[in-house]
Amino acid sequence: MQKTILILNKMDTIKWGIIGCGDVAEIKSGPAFQKVANSELVAVMRRNKAKSKDFAKRHNVPFFYDSIDDIINHPDINALYIATPPSSHLEIAKQCLNAGKFVYLEKPMTMNADEAIELEKIITDNNKIVIAHYRRNLPAFQKVKELLNTNSIGKIHFTDITILQSTTNNIIAKTEDNWRLKPETSGGGYFHDIAPHQIDLMLHYFGKIKNVQGFATATKNNKVADIVNGIINFENGVQFRGIWNFIASENDVKDQCIIYGENGSITFSFYGKKVILDTTNKKEVFSFENPVHVQQPLIEETVKYFLGKAKNPCTVKDGVDVMKILDRFTTQE
Repeated sequence: MQKTILILNKMDTIKWGIIGCGDVAEIKSGPAFQKVANSELVAVMRRNKAKSKDFAKRHNVPFFYDSIDDIINHPDINALYIATPPSSHLEIAKQCLNAGKFVYLEKPMTMNADEAIELEKIITDNNKIVIAHYRRNLPAFQKVKELLNTNSIGKIHFTDITILQSTTNNIIAKTEDNWRLKPETSGGGYFHDIAPHQIDLMLHYFGKIKNVQGFATATKNNKVADIVNGIINFENGVQFRGIWNFIASENDVKDQCIIYGENGSITFSFYGKKVILDTTNKKEVFSFENPVHVQQPLIEETVKYFLGKAKNPCTVKDGVDVMKILDRFTTQE
């Protein structure tokens, strides 16, 4: 163990492997590993070797594999990005950690809260793992955090999320087998795919929770919740309510969060470019452009953390808290 610590102390570059070089890795995350300082993308892996080779060729990645063991054991790689469907996250994360590799783990971090807690329990002081709740590092959401921290709308009363999407929504990545609608692979449906970002931001903004309650409906009787309604009582007194509907009419499509305070409100979209501050004294609109590779800001902070130059930008505990809420919103006792 002492030898391992000595090697990590001398590390000056994070050399990555991607496990699961599919749709998410194509633009949102993959290229960022090559653009961040002190970071290199060494190898990619996909069970379909032809697709793995194609990704490597198009993105100028030196090595490609169709075996998880092979990429984990690549001698130059010291960190792995797990971008497979959630059903495999826990076991692959265990393999990576056991091999002494750092881990950047896609959301949702596991299939459910029980798996998330299991992963949390096996992490030692020598392990480093970051959960890819990347929206907290994007400029629009950082602006919201700044407005809250500077008391721009006074004492916060409650926050309201409304996500209404039709069956032809364009905010969720499409795949050939549409695994996101297979609960045995995704852990749920579209809610489990996008809600981790929204719930993580609420926890990031408002802190610890006191009570959680939720209700979900699977209209097609396929165990995939397409309507989810949840409420949270935060320890600081902030109240939260959220509705997610993935079978809404095209006319009703909506993506909005409003935070209400004693002196006004903050309104923003999770997929838009504006933050609106509306108070008793003024109304301001702040506009933002996301980076081409939206995970790049979080990956940059992750690299710094892995190199010992920054704190963990999104911890396993953060991920566990999100998974607990997902379960409470969608599982009726």
